[in-house]
Amino acid sequence: MLDKLKLLAKDTVVYGASSILARGLNYLLVPLYANLLSTSDNGVQALIYANIALANVLFAYGMETSYLKVASESRRSGGDASGCFSTAVISLFVTSTLFTAAIVLFAPLICGFLGLTADQKDFIRYAAVILWLDAMLVIPFADLRLRRKAVRFAVARILGVVVVVLCAILFIVRLEAGLHGAFLANIAGSFFSLVVVLPVFRQFRTFFSAVQLRELLRIGLPYVPTGIAGLLIHLIDRNVLIRMPAEDIGRLYGPGYLQSDIVGIYGRVAAFGILLQLFVQVFRFAWQPFFLQHADDPDAGKLFRSVLSISTVFTMFVALLGVYFVPDLVRHHYFGQFYILPPPYWIGLSILPWIFCSYIFDMVSTNLTAGILITGTTRYLPVVTFAGASVTTAGCIVLVPLTGMNGAAVAILAGTAVMSACMAWYSLKVYPNRYAWEKLGGLFAAGVLAAVIPSWSGIDDIWFKSVLAGAYVALIGGVFRKDILYAFRASGRGGVREA
Repeated sequence: MLDKLKLLAKDTVVYGASSILARGLNYLLVPLYANLLSTSDNGVQALIYANIALANVLFAYGMETSYLKVASESRRSGGDASGCFSTAVISLFVTSTLFTAAIVLFAPLICGFLGLTADQKDFIRYAAVILWLDAMLVIPFADLRLRRKAVRFAVARILGVVVVVLCAILFIVRLEAGLHGAFLANIAGSFFSLVVVLPVFRQFRTFFSAVQLRELLRIGLPYVPTGIAGLLIHLIDRNVLIRMPAEDIGRLYGPGYLQSDIVGIYGRVAAFGILLQLFVQVFRFAWQPFFLQHADDPDAGKLFRSVLSISTVFTMFVALLGVYFVPDLVRHHYFGQFYILPPPYWIGLSILPWIFCSYIFDMVSTNLTAGILITGTTRYLPVVTFAGASVTTAGCIVLVPLTGMNGAAVAILAGTAVMSACMAWYSLKVYPNRYAWEKLGGLFAAGVLAAVIPSWSGIDDIWFKSVLAGAYVALIGGVFRKDILYAFRASGRGGVREA
């Protein structure tokens, strides 16, 4: 088992390093946008990008996951996966072109649907171009992951982000293009990433198989409602906040704020969930091909159990660090010249604990998808994610008028918790395993207690919080000593076997 954990760890490190670097570069744009664009412009961008994420699911319609499964099965049986690659690429090209044309044509109507004004239609059209380019990247990136070409995958992503950052600086700082510059920079970055992965298209053939397409759609289409519902858990908040009544905004935050201001403040603060969003995303990149490749191993149950425990407790620890230190980093006046987020955004910092906590449940859900995908029982996924999305949507509708941004963040946490519980129910039903739920629950409770101790005690000193974080690490080490030892030995000495 240890050598397999080492493979997962190696891929996770590569994906992680690239994603950290890419997100780190991309995160240079947060203070740039926060300081050079108005809170209202930031709100428009946050709202459109939230809906871009939702539309990405429709544009890809599950092809990434279905290609990973169908192509991996073909290669394990000694077959040629190039036909599957070509079929998937042609299908995505045709459908994404049609979707993009429709968005460009109906941009004014879409503005009204999203709560924007008709004169902001250009931003919707920019979004359509971004969606088309992202759709064309789906299969090349999936193929690189499947063939464990993690370095090439990383290079394509990093170079794309570098182009985004450089173009954003050029367009916004030098050319003063404002919000238009932010969208154009993203288009340039996605286009450059597509250029970088063009060598992957060497395997493309003028071949299209209706049989293979039906198989890809059979596996992938259940992920469309599932993906949308899953994203709604983290993105419905912007769509509810943009419709927040003006009188509620005035009551909670004082005069002078528009709905787009609230969305901009909320979106920029919530973006600091990157600390955990990044780890969950990196883990997912490595995890899907890993569990598909080792599903038939005799020690798969023990392997998956150790992975869930280690990844979840690590997420808990990072969440605690985020609660402790991110507000201080945001409010620090660097060199007496600038803030990461200027003072107008600080009214939203209270949402951070709820946002960080939600990603713990995301990590658990990500682990548990293994059982459902391995057994092919993807019919359960819509039930799982719609349960979470329903709770999040209902929570936002009820809580946002009462407590504003905090209500949206609490609704997100409730939705991810419900989704995680439902995922556990169905996954264990079709793929039984004995996970360490009692230990994980105890560590979660201890983390919540550690998070509130500084405010309860009135001691907000950095050293006090550092001591609490160290104590939490010691507790994790004591509870999951064996699992951590396995992971350490796997990453350090891959040839070691269990006694």
